[in-house]
Amino acid sequence: MLTGLNVAVFGGDARQLEVIRKLTELDAKLYLIGFDQLDHGFTGANKVKIDEVQFQELDAIILPIPGTDLNGMIYTVFSNEEIKLTEDLLKNTPSHCVVYSGISNSYLDNMVQSSNRKLVQLFERDDVAIYNSIPTVEGTIMMVIQHTDITIHGSTIAVLGLGRVGMSVARALSALGAKVKVGARDLAHLARITEMGLTPFSLENIQDEVKDIDVCINTIPHMIITEKVLSNMPAHTLIVDLASKPGGTDFRFAEKRGIKALLAPSLPGIVAPKTAGQIIANVLTQLLSELLIEGKGSSS
Repeated sequence: MLTGLNVAVFGGDARQLEVIRKLTELDAKLYLIGFDQLDHGFTGANKVKIDEVQFQELDAIILPIPGTDLNGMIYTVFSNEEIKLTEDLLKNTPSHCVVYSGISNSYLDNMVQSSNRKLVQLFERDDVAIYNSIPTVEGTIMMVIQHTDITIHGSTIAVLGLGRVGMSVARALSALGAKVKVGARDLAHLARITEMGLTPFSLENIQDEVKDIDVCINTIPHMIITEKVLSNMPAHTLIVDLASKPGGTDFRFAEKRGIKALLAPSLPGIVAPKTAGQIIANVLTQLLSELLIEGKGSSS
């Protein structure tokens, strides 16, 4: 149980609803910021404006998966209100208060560092990322089916990167009968690709490897599908970029070449928000239980 824990949940999408549901069931006291248009009511959760929150009482702050933008603004689908988390607000929290976010950026990093607070990036955890790769794979398959006029079976697909998402995507597409080649730089990753029964290639040779592909799935969060790479792709190639914004594709040049390129960094929240939210809620429950026992207890 999380009785006695005061938590502020900021904005976000439908995944946050599963977090709210789980935490209220465990008797945490929640302040919901950016949920004024939410019809559903949760016992023990209060919808409030950000200036109504008693920050000095908070044990934890839960941000949406994207965290904040570079100006501190927080996105929410449940409100038209502009919500901004500032350093001054964070400094008003108790010293043991922990900030939880899916990912971070320079603004959020600097703010928690200046406030001397702890930031936990949930998507840096292997358990969250691996579980989250399941709805990501299903969403990727959905997008490939929707945006091509060929079957996955028999198509030639390049997957860029063999991280937690890349591995799951490559395995699933191969199981559906695609001819999958996977690009990586790490020699251990290239060995793993071979062990999986897939075709490995070094990313240094990406320009040559994309000449015959029907679909390209990118999981690398920096510019990898450049103008030179795009120039070597067949015009019918579909690119699905799963990397966090702004992705790893030159979308401007892709459009110029007539290549369909889709940025899809938050597929779990789109195709399976309930499951994706439950994954996050389960991990947060564990982390908040530890905070209740260790962090809050040691500061009192």
